[in-house]
Amino acid sequence: MAASSSSSSSSSSSSSFWKGNNYNSRPHVAKGLSLSFYKNSCPKVESIIRRHLKKVFDKDIGNAAALLRLHFHDCFVQGCDASVLLDGSASGPSEQEAPPNLSLRAAAFRIVDELRDLVDRDCGTVVSCADIVAIAARDSVHLSGGADYEVPLGRRDGLEFASRAATIANLPSPATNASTLIEFLATKDLDANDLVALSGGHTIGLSHCSSFTGRLYPTQDPTMEENFANDLKQICPSPNTNATTVLDVRTPNRFDNKYYVNLVNRQGLFTSDQDLFSYKKTRAIVKSFAEDEALFHEKFVHAMLKMGQLSVLTGNDGEIRANCSVRNSDNVQLKTVVEEEKESAAEL
Repeated sequence: MAASSSSSSSSSSSSSFWKGNNYNSRPHVAKGLSLSFYKNSCPKVESIIRRHLKKVFDKDIGNAAALLRLHFHDCFVQGCDASVLLDGSASGPSEQEAPPNLSLRAAAFRIVDELRDLVDRDCGTVVSCADIVAIAARDSVHLSGGADYEVPLGRRDGLEFASRAATIANLPSPATNASTLIEFLATKDLDANDLVALSGGHTIGLSHCSSFTGRLYPTQDPTMEENFANDLKQICPSPNTNATTVLDVRTPNRFDNKYYVNLVNRQGLFTSDQDLFSYKKTRAIVKSFAEDEALFHEKFVHAMLKMGQLSVLTGNDGEIRANCSVRNSDNVQLKTVVEEEKESAAEL
């Protein structure tokens, strides 16, 4: 963890994260982060990102879920440091090559690169890739129908990617039960309410058959509603079918509370989804979100803000990557620019 950034101080306790609403449940802002971090150095960063993502989502709303998932997979593995964006090197394979990340959508990485270029054109390289991912995740939620909220900024980009073992250990599989998930999230200072709320991210997006066919074959999971199971068997007629289906059968492209309605009706896709309703310690939370969409949005924002500050690098720790997939020390193009600038200065 790093010291406080000199660019801006932490937000005051009177600031509201939830835009346009009286949202009183505010997680602590990590030291070095601020709601106004780029006020002077890149005041238009959030509008630049949102403007571009509106265009992206108009063409393919599926990219909203892809960008949200990218933020999740970044933060749960050694913190929100954009390490998931790094390419592999001689030291080992990247986080992207670990099994839990093989299904991350390639377009999400491309969009982050586009955002990096757009922000740099306006401000220079002052906004971290980790912050770009965090802002993009927020906009993915809002532009697909969810809450709009302020994101504490000031993250720095990590210098190393996690090992394959660490990546696997920190990204539980869709077959994980609720009890195990609660124990895992407790290691991240997240609780059962956060687990159920963050799982609501599955209200948008797609899944490959391989992530849930264990509930269909060789015997059907008794917690799965019969008609729902039959529909899934049509899409995935065998355990190794290479196909996809929506995570939320009611409103697959809208960020709402229908995911929880699905769970109450035994139409959750993954074990990790449906067990939230089966497990006595999370059942009431699921029901409350299914009955009250505003409550879900509030608790989702709260949990996202907590998750989005996991083990952040700030101040002088890490770096601001010029290319999100390459450390600056390995960036040949960046080295060439620096060398040319030094030569020009010497000539003067």
